[in-house]
Amino acid sequence: MRKIGVIVWFFLIGTIVYAQELNCTVQVSSQQIQGTNKDVFTAMQQKIFEFMNTTKWTNDIFSQKERIEVSILINLSNQVSTDEFKGTLQISVRRPVYGSTYNTTIFTYKDNNFDIKFEQFEPLVYAENTNTSNLTSILAFYANYAIAMDYETFAPNGGDVYLRKALAIVNNAQSFSYKGWKAFDATRNRYWLIENYLNKSQFEPLRNCMYQYHREGFDKMYDDAEAGRAKITEALLGLEKLHQNNPNSFNVQQFFNAKVDEIVKVYSKAKPAEKDRIVLLLNKIDPGHQSKYQKILKSK
Repeated sequence: MRKIGVIVWFFLIGTIVYAQELNCTVQVSSQQIQGTNKDVFTAMQQKIFEFMNTTKWTNDIFSQKERIEVSILINLSNQVSTDEFKGTLQISVRRPVYGSTYNTTIFTYKDNNFDIKFEQFEPLVYAENTNTSNLTSILAFYANYAIAMDYETFAPNGGDVYLRKALAIVNNAQSFSYKGWKAFDATRNRYWLIENYLNKSQFEPLRNCMYQYHREGFDKMYDDAEAGRAKITEALLGLEKLHQNNPNSFNVQQFFNAKVDEIVKVYSKAKPAEKDRIVLLLNKIDPGHQSKYQKILKSK
């Protein structure tokens, strides 16, 4: 997919600048924490930025324009001790749509269990298969998950390698006392995010949808808008049985949280019969966004 053959690599090495996989922006907000030297939060933001953007996460070769767009917003709400902080981490992952300047959001999530230790003058150390700190484990988990989501949109089950790496991080973190890593912590956390997605017997339709929606649908709309939209409809129809077997699925809800506004725009240009059909489906499999889907029917 993203790999360049050895011969081609040597031929092009003089003209292509290769880059790390992620183009990740990071913002650390500490407005709720008073009486602390703000330099520590500036250092945190810079070190997380460097960690995400300089760590080599794959063996694949990326050009600058191929880097996966990621944004991370960390909102710190409490300082427990000199080097302990609590807050949330919100992540968004995007990829370009073929033939356009539009970037489509493929994953967005707010993690409410961002409980970390951070030393201003200590480096962020990470080694695969070893959890050195909760902070680097969280960041590495989302780096691999972001890469997996991107790869899933370019090939069927394309992100499997990086999903497995994210799962390994979860498994290694079972010894942590921090929340977010264990099945019994909550019904919606890092554990369930990866466990569900890798459960092929139940969630294969979602993985198929990720590929079909983006590669066969959105990427084809540049050449034929109606044919591309038909593939998107086919992809969404594939989620109907999944919804029947797993109503209010965490991962399906995450998919629609990322896609709802985009879907409204796509079908606002459809014919009346197509609008009626898709709104009926969407109201069934994503009832939490019914008010937004009504905009499709009202559009002209």
